[in-house]
Amino acid sequence: MTDNKVNCLICDAEIEYLENAIEMKCSSCGKFFTSNARCENKHFICDSCHSKKGIAVIKAICIEEQSKNPIEIFEKICHNSNIHMHGPEHHVLVGVSLLTAFYNANAPEDRESLEKDLGEMIYRGRRVPGGVCGDWGTCGASISLGILASILTKASPLTTDSWGTINTVTSKSLAKMGEIGGPRCCKRNGFIAIETGIDFIKEEFGVDLERTQPVCDFVKYNKECILMKCPYFPSHHKK
Repeated sequence: MTDNKVNCLICDAEIEYLENAIEMKCSSCGKFFTSNARCENKHFICDSCHSKKGIAVIKAICIEEQSKNPIEIFEKICHNSNIHMHGPEHHVLVGVSLLTAFYNANAPEDRESLEKDLGEMIYRGRRVPGGVCGDWGTCGASISLGILASILTKASPLTTDSWGTINTVTSKSLAKMGEIGGPRCCKRNGFIAIETGIDFIKEEFGVDLERTQPVCDFVKYNKECILMKCPYFPSHHKK
């Protein structure tokens, strides 16, 4: 398997999306899944295999990370060779970046609780399939923010105020993504969700997370980049 950032992990061919899902055999683990995404040479990689190395990297970095800046944490992890340009690992990555920064700012000594909540964030985030931004009408990065909000507010399907809170924060990030439009970009949507999350944590918990202006370093990997229409396109900012 290759370590490319965007194309097929087997042969580096471009990914195509079928109008209707079909049963396919994962070219890595050999198990069968129903999906509508494969490469032009008919290779299919399941979500678990696609993100397996990335999830391990994400957890290892967050456990040791001391930064109070979720944007910085997100960017650091995204530059690891095991994190692809697009993919379901971002459904975990947004939430863990915010969660790690929150603990570092609010309870830096409580690494046990951080590790426990990281485990829950990873468990929930990995259940969100790849491609939901186009298939379901909701982005996995926003869902990741919603999961983070659920963990911090201890929400459940039976809670009252926190149930409304987590759905509201998810909808805020989705609205910002919808205003910009497609096609999908896991980095752009990740930045949007994290910036929304920083505001949410301030409003809900009174915790000021450090923040820097996101400037995308991944344009060369994204052939669908919307360039100057993206608020994080490098030409808009000076590092």
